[in-house]
Amino acid sequence: MNFNVAVIPGDGIGPEIVREAQKVLDAVGTKFGHVFNYTEVDMGGVSIDKHGVPLTDEALATAQKSDAVLLGAVGGVVGKDSWYELPPNLRPEAGLLAIRKGLNLFANLRPAYLYKELKGACPLKEEVADAGFDMIIVRELTGGLYFGERKTEEVDGVLTATDTLTYNENEIRRIAKKAFEIAMKRRKNVISVDKSNVLDSSRLWDKVVNEVAKDYPEVTLTHMLVDNCAMQLVKDPAQFDVVVTENMFGDILSDEASMITGSIGMLSSASLREDKFGLYEPSHGAAPDIAGQNKANPIATILSAAMMLRYSFDLDKEADEVEKAVEKVLEDNIRTVDIMSDGMTLVGCKEMGDEIVNRL
Repeated sequence: MNFNVAVIPGDGIGPEIVREAQKVLDAVGTKFGHVFNYTEVDMGGVSIDKHGVPLTDEALATAQKSDAVLLGAVGGVVGKDSWYELPPNLRPEAGLLAIRKGLNLFANLRPAYLYKELKGACPLKEEVADAGFDMIIVRELTGGLYFGERKTEEVDGVLTATDTLTYNENEIRRIAKKAFEIAMKRRKNVISVDKSNVLDSSRLWDKVVNEVAKDYPEVTLTHMLVDNCAMQLVKDPAQFDVVVTENMFGDILSDEASMITGSIGMLSSASLREDKFGLYEPSHGAAPDIAGQNKANPIATILSAAMMLRYSFDLDKEADEVEKAVEKVLEDNIRTVDIMSDGMTLVGCKEMGDEIVNRL
């Protein structure tokens, strides 16, 4: 099969890590008879330098015509890079917000998994880390408190700030459907997280999620209050498979989940729309301090490419192969500098990509 991928190398280590992900995708294509056609797109600081804006209309149009988008990283150093002397809407990160909006991406997927070879970096109790965990947090990305009406005004002589949390049933239904579809590709367990003991928006969330669940009888649905979820993530993360939640809760919980892995440089992410289209990127930043030095860890980007295979192209077997190759590399004690420890073999970004390809 042929797939058209818009590739956004971006800034900092972005070009290096994307190059390794493409190398892995091409190896998958050779093994399974697929062809991945890449079109490079400028975004972030590199686009500002070339075109004066972080994302051009032409770049967005190219991304829109593709089957999926693979992104490296965007951004630089505040106080050092001249990009941050520009107005906020012209800075590198504004390109990411613009492309998410332009592509109608509403579902953010943040996996959190603990490799047994890296459990020493996990900040949780040893017996909790020994149990391991493999979850994915599905966060609604376009509604809720972050996008509601807001104002600060003087009321009876007192400054008063108001933020509005609004969800309609259609917004909830589409994110719930996405979560259940993902659960069908995993262990068939969904935990819906809300604050239904207090918030009307959460009570509607509960109602709609329960309705959607009826269409997925194979999937087990559980409801959990957000404060309990925050506690359970550190107490017993192994219980989680797919977590679905609203925007702000998802923002907080996904960061918490990423930190308990102890290795944020290993974590992939995706943003999806209602069809199979998605934008895939590592959870980490552009790390300009090590750019061009062959020190970056490409694993998060390679795992993001595996997510692309699974969720945009329905190539589950191929995605499994990539994830297994990453596991084999870690089992063979091969490490980049960010996850290096005594007795391991240190390799660079390019060499890590080669080692993963060799295990496909």
